[in-house]
Amino acid sequence: MKTKRGKIVAGNWKMNKNFDEAEELMYDISDGLDQNPVENVTVVVCPPFPYLEMIYDIVRGSGIYTGGQNISHMASGAYTGEISAPMLRSVGAEFVIVGHSERREYFGEGDILIGQKVVMALQNDLVPIYCCGEKLDERNSGKHFDVVRNQVETALFGLDANDFSRVVIAYEPIWAIGTGVTATPGQAQEMHAFIREIFGRRYGKKVAGEMIILYGGSCNAANARSLFANPDVDGGLIGGASLKPEEFLSIIRSF
Repeated sequence: MKTKRGKIVAGNWKMNKNFDEAEELMYDISDGLDQNPVENVTVVVCPPFPYLEMIYDIVRGSGIYTGGQNISHMASGAYTGEISAPMLRSVGAEFVIVGHSERREYFGEGDILIGQKVVMALQNDLVPIYCCGEKLDERNSGKHFDVVRNQVETALFGLDANDFSRVVIAYEPIWAIGTGVTATPGQAQEMHAFIREIFGRRYGKKVAGEMIILYGGSCNAANARSLFANPDVDGGLIGGASLKPEEFLSIIRSF
């Protein structure tokens, strides 16, 4: 799947909901969009792996896309518990989140491994949503730009311009994920512009100008409009708020 610059709102359900709850949530979101359609916004839902096929059956043909929350860097084999990119594609997924801070923090994933996952996603026609962001102490010490630069350069600079044009970036300041604290619109715009500049130097202004950069980190119905109003913020990777259908729908309508 090719991407071009536009608005994306992606919901990361993380490890939440049982099967029946997930089905009800998806119907609520789908029905809400049917009743009040939103144009020019790509909606992506990333449920837990066991629900992907069920979710895909609900949204098929509706314009809503499905995605995985993670993939293996291997295509197949004796890797108990892992989920491969071909598996995701086989159940209808078109997006996949890679490098989320929780994968980095709790499962020790580094940028070299995450970069391999990006390549695996691209080889299987999945759009990788590559996550980057700094911790609170790194921001307070003024290292936040260096941290993000190192993350994206290590993981993504091995891609050629054509492959990179198929990647979506999600800036998620770790200090704002699940904390209720959100980056100010100014902080979000500053980092998004910085990220675009990094890739502009690598791939040229045209490629950088067309790339999609999402904001994540306690984005909700109350602050989405002010965040999305920034010129370099192209939407959001939404965590907890994506589990509340009315709030998620409100965020989708915040452009």
